[in-house]
Amino acid sequence: MSFARKLLYTGAALTTGLYFLFLGLVEAKAFLAPLVTAIILALLMIPVSNKLESWGMSRGISSLISTIIILIVSLAIASLVFFQIKVFVNDWETIEEAMGPKIEQIENYFLEETDMEQVDIDSYKEKGNFSTMLSSPNSGKTVFGALGTVVGFITSIILMLVYIFFLLFYRKMFKKFILKLFSKERESEVKCVISQTAKISQHYLAGRLVLMVILAILYSVGLGISGLSNFILIGIIAAVLSLIPFLGNIIGLAIAMAFGYLTTGETSVLVGVVLTFAVAQFIDSFLLQPYILGSKVNIHPLFIILVLILGNMVWGVVGMALAIPILGIINIAFGYIKPLQPLSYLLSNPKEDRKK
Repeated sequence: MSFARKLLYTGAALTTGLYFLFLGLVEAKAFLAPLVTAIILALLMIPVSNKLESWGMSRGISSLISTIIILIVSLAIASLVFFQIKVFVNDWETIEEAMGPKIEQIENYFLEETDMEQVDIDSYKEKGNFSTMLSSPNSGKTVFGALGTVVGFITSIILMLVYIFFLLFYRKMFKKFILKLFSKERESEVKCVISQTAKISQHYLAGRLVLMVILAILYSVGLGISGLSNFILIGIIAAVLSLIPFLGNIIGLAIAMAFGYLTTGETSVLVGVVLTFAVAQFIDSFLLQPYILGSKVNIHPLFIILVLILGNMVWGVVGMALAIPILGIINIAFGYIKPLQPLSYLLSNPKEDRKK
């Protein structure tokens, strides 16, 4: 077989394999997304379980406590967000009054500058009206669809917690299983990969959690000083979105600016929002991240962007949040597999190459 034909067959097989791989990942999202999330969170909680067991606790009790810690943290964040949403709903009439003139200006612009007529605008407003949606013939489907989404989300959370408990409880068994897949000669090498994989997940996720809390405080203080209503809710949302590098910060800024302008109508609020995000991002990028995260997840920025886009296409927001630690884990494995070491070099961001 000639080299060109061999290259063609290899490329075709690789392309076909990748296509069906990602197609399978998309179709299996309901099953795999909670499981992969649980694996990453279980890796994060391994040091906690080890510490509890060093104090004399059994494996089952330590795994249960670690799982409960994750549950408590999740419930605390959800409760805070729910409380802020409730405050936002209670202030909706005030917000609607402030938004009225702005919406009217937008309507006048479309009437004067486009071919739209008042009937078209009224039709769009009627379709977007909540009471109209409930009274429509398809309101039952809408309500049941929303209920199905909520039930599915709660089920995924419960499954994820169950997965975390069993992953922590049987972690030594899983480690022995992985070691049995390889020869005795490579045992030390495989142990090193497992150890580094756990460390990179723990360091990245724990660091990101600390950064998220600090950013939430910085955003909330800055947005509150700027005069933004519901600044705590918007600060938390922007901090959570920071889990998605690059894009998350832009989305958070857009949300804050939209809320600020629509609820107050003052340009001074927008200046305050921009300054808040600029200062918070400067502190995050140049002071906090180098100290808290360091260079543990050593991935080239180009591939960070590509894997974020791919993660969004496969699993949406969950995929974007999991993309970087998963790529970091894959990169570690590539570094120990000789034929794949060039890929590890390509994915990494070596300092000596940046200087050149």
